[in-house]
Amino acid sequence: MLVLSSSTKLQMLEKMLMWSFPESLKVYGAVMNINRGNPFRKEVVVDTWPDFKAVVTRPQRESDMDDLDHYTNAHAVFYKELQAYKELLENTNTINWGQIFQIQGLQDGICEVSRTVALTKEVDVKISSFRTVIHSDPDTLPDIKFQMDPKLTVSYLDISHASLLNETWSRGGNPRCHRYLANLICCFPSVCILDDKGRPLSWSLTDQFATMIHGYTLPEHRRKGYSRLVATTLAKKLHSRGFPAQGNVLETNMPSVTMLKSMNAQFLPCSFFRMIHTPFHFLSKPHL
Repeated sequence: MLVLSSSTKLQMLEKMLMWSFPESLKVYGAVMNINRGNPFRKEVVVDTWPDFKAVVTRPQRESDMDDLDHYTNAHAVFYKELQAYKELLENTNTINWGQIFQIQGLQDGICEVSRTVALTKEVDVKISSFRTVIHSDPDTLPDIKFQMDPKLTVSYLDISHASLLNETWSRGGNPRCHRYLANLICCFPSVCILDDKGRPLSWSLTDQFATMIHGYTLPEHRRKGYSRLVATTLAKKLHSRGFPAQGNVLETNMPSVTMLKSMNAQFLPCSFFRMIHTPFHFLSKPHL
């Protein structure tokens, strides 16, 4: 196991990961953020260098971490050889198995390995899967042409909006998520539509893996084209900064699937997996 701390090696890794798209997209997004100031205090672990067979991005070990915060205790993974990834995951120097954490990736094998290793660690695993989409060319994003109320403005989120995002996110509704969303707002690109009092009515933001997340429009403002405007604007913003505009959507979320198709989004053949790992002794805690 090696921690890549050299900026030269991290720049090399970023270029190498491009050869393995789309499966490497989550790790690629995390490494891009590390190479551009590392606002979320991440680091990279590989099995060997430079001919790595598995790579994990994780929170920096010296960071102050809440062992119950799976939002921030998040890892992106990519492997060329499944056994090499399994050996990395088994290594307690790679993963802190004493905390609640999540793993994200775009390869089926990561679910298999999590189930196998977690059983030996007395850790529960909950797996969610999504369709993965990417806006591969900003020129293919359609222009948004509709008459928006002049009292509304296209802007970006600020930290005062974190409570609203926490209340409306399907994964939110708790103090840890509130803190996480506030950090994302401070660190990464976002887009929103504000009313004449500066309150968001539609928005999307970017996470630590350079993924577009939490696209949401307040119910009373839906069917007006706001979600499409927000998503298109954020995708173009990410492209202008050199990032891939990637996102995830539930297969059953037909309004979002339809909107993404209308934006010429490319639905990738690989699914996105998010695995929440919870040590057994935390499962009975009422605060989780």
